[in-house]
Amino acid sequence: MAEKRDNEDRQELPPAEQRAQFWKRLEGINAGMLGATSDLKLVPMSHTADPDQHALWFITAAGTHLVEQTEGGAQDALYVVAEGSGKLYARIEGKLERSGDQAKLDEIWNTVAASWFEDGKQDPDVRLLKLAISRAEVWTTTGGLGFLYELAKNKLTGAEPDMGEHFFVE
Repeated sequence: MAEKRDNEDRQELPPAEQRAQFWKRLEGINAGMLGATSDLKLVPMSHTADPDQHALWFITAAGTHLVEQTEGGAQDALYVVAEGSGKLYARIEGKLERSGDQAKLDEIWNTVAASWFEDGKQDPDVRLLKLAISRAEVWTTTGGLGFLYELAKNKLTGAEPDMGEHFFVE
């Protein structure tokens, strides 16, 4: 029989530290899958994290499914991210809406966005979307070698591996 979990005595991070960890790791991720919850047609999108506004920003084009869905106002939406090295997995929920915030567009404009629009930021097809986050379910791990260490420790000692933190950010 396996020993009791070694990490049962581990203290859960305080909510402020969980939020900080979530935003720090999210800033290191370039993309996820975004869609309205009404049809769950998730599409790959690149985001810009904005912890101060508790939001994610997306640059997209007129005529896309997401833009059409937000024409009537904010929509319940879901954004799913998974960092390739396995250090952050998150299901992020919130309200997705179109934004006319030119200052924000100027702030987050980048070469990736520029490659999609012939006339740059002034292209008439450029649309800015904001996901105001209401809740995120988050899993963080050490990833890579830390993950392999925990698996090896399990095989050698029978102790349940520490697979990281699981928490909610609201």
